[in-house]
Amino acid sequence: MIIKTFPVGPLACNCTILGDEETGEAIVIDPGDEIDEIHRRLTNLGLKLKQILVTHAHIDHIGGALALKRLTGAPILLNQNDLPLLAMMDEQAGWIGAPTPETAPPDAWLADGQIVGLERFPAEVLHTPGHTQGSICLHFAPLKLLVAGDTLFAGSIGRTDLPGGNFEQEIDSIETRLLALPDETKVLTGHGPATTIGDERRHNQFLRRR
Repeated sequence: MIIKTFPVGPLACNCTILGDEETGEAIVIDPGDEIDEIHRRLTNLGLKLKQILVTHAHIDHIGGALALKRLTGAPILLNQNDLPLLAMMDEQAGWIGAPTPETAPPDAWLADGQIVGLERFPAEVLHTPGHTQGSICLHFAPLKLLVAGDTLFAGSIGRTDLPGGNFEQEIDSIETRLLALPDETKVLTGHGPATTIGDERRHNQFLRRR
């Protein structure tokens, strides 16, 4: 099993490569930027990209997805509730003063309960609206791993003041979907350091104050 998480782009979005050495297949989660670097890493690891999975349609997470698809032929998967955000890419680029990346509708949806990823290392899609209406997390149960996008951070949660955000909805998503997972589950966040479900249950002030 290969798991490589590294920041890309001006907002340091955490991009993750998850690969299977036996089959030589991989998925990439949240290729927001620096596609040449992501492609270089895949090549150096000897991996063929099977899927591009996007946790939500903010520019820093999806901005490079189409370019990566063109390099690799891998399909892009996104939750359909974030299509309005995808249509706002010009406006999103203006928020951060960046050029507008070229985007396109996803090739398939990421629906709640769907199984995606690699055959030997599958992930269940958890729909966790709040940061955006189409936000999803990916739970790799056999690996005791959650890729949380911007739903949950170490000691914090994703912002909810942008279009499609809803604070109460996000807290409900975390409490009902994510805190239901085992405490030892490692959480790869959309920005910043990794954490665990147990640590956030005990120490995250956004959750404890409830």
